[in-house]
Amino acid sequence: MSKGEQTKERILQQAAELFNQQGYAGSSMSDIMRVTGLKKGGIYNHFQSKDELALQAFDYAIACVQEHYKIALQGKRHAIERLQAIVNAFRSYAENPPIKGGCPILNTAIESDDAHPALRHRAQQAMDSWRAMICRIIEIGIKKGEVHPDVNPDEVATIAIATIEGAVMMIDILPRIEFVGFWGQTAIAV
Repeated sequence: MSKGEQTKERILQQAAELFNQQGYAGSSMSDIMRVTGLKKGGIYNHFQSKDELALQAFDYAIACVQEHYKIALQGKRHAIERLQAIVNAFRSYAENPPIKGGCPILNTAIESDDAHPALRHRAQQAMDSWRAMICRIIEIGIKKGEVHPDVNPDEVATIAIATIEGAVMMIDILPRIEFVGFWGQTAIAV
């Protein structure tokens, strides 16, 4: 990786964490310059605009989360074991977040609702990908006889994500309560 590529990667990592903690609108170019240690020209050398940086930083954050899943799912073949691994990956968010500031999908979806359509679209794509992954796990589990055939994959994925995202948000404001663990012990039994 060239020095320029390393600098761009560092900007993306630091901007992703900044945006995930303060929001896109709440992060000024001065904030970006402060966390990266670069001047405006050094940032604009790699990104044409703050919007371009925000989109690429979101993609970087999602890649970090996906890597977190990938590691959690390694070696897991049974559908229930895979679903529990997803819950456990989110359980570890409090101590070992893949990106600081909580779930980038949740944070970006809330902030970009009508204010930033391109970011909102990226958040929708990331959510669709996550839902599709959980649905695939359940569908394969049904085919292999690991999950009850009457289980609706889309409904379970929707409820699971809503519960996990709610738990992640609650952990941020009530860190001593382990909501994800509660969900993992009760809802996976389905």
